[in-house]
Amino acid sequence: MLGIHDFWLFLLSGLLLNIAPGPDTAYVVGRSVQIGWRGGVAAALGISTGCLVHVVAAAVGLSALLMTSSALFALVKWVGAAYLCVLGVSMLLSRSRPPAAGGAMAAAPVLLRRVFWQGALTNVLNPKVALFFLAFLPQFVAAEAPHKGLAFLVLGLIFICSGTLWCLLVAAFAARAAGRVRQSGRAATWVNIWVNRALGGLFIALGTRLALLQGR
Repeated sequence: MLGIHDFWLFLLSGLLLNIAPGPDTAYVVGRSVQIGWRGGVAAALGISTGCLVHVVAAAVGLSALLMTSSALFALVKWVGAAYLCVLGVSMLLSRSRPPAAGGAMAAAPVLLRRVFWQGALTNVLNPKVALFFLAFLPQFVAAEAPHKGLAFLVLGLIFICSGTLWCLLVAAFAARAAGRVRQSGRAATWVNIWVNRALGGLFIALGTRLALLQGR
């Protein structure tokens, strides 16, 4: 089908890669603990959207161009590193507001949109994500496949869907575990502060690693 081979091996490999702890999982957990289920969902959907951009780009050849053009790779790398570091510093310097009268921390639509776009942009502006899809997905597409781009796109969508489902499960578990904490106004304020600091430090570390990434 579409020149895809070893499909079950692909599913197993994709599942193991998706459940492996990493920055995306940390971001989903942090937002779920900080805001609740909706925050985790927004984070998961943002991350999946960023990955989808890379899969579509790779299917039409743009990611291959990115990997072969050192100037373009460097441009995306430095823009992504700068964004991550600025985002990390802003989160480290942010201050938490007291929770709403209901006790739980408010999740305003603007905040959820910000969570979504942060998750999306941290993946879109990371050329390492493009490199991952270019290295992983072609292993399961036959060299004689008549529609390699379509096969690449199908595999990418399957990988993203499984990753999204895993992130949603992580979000539900983290939000439920932190539910009682968020009901306490004082505890919720401290959780919000420390989650911002943890995510801020994570983004700065990712930005630094991305800046040190060697071009290809």
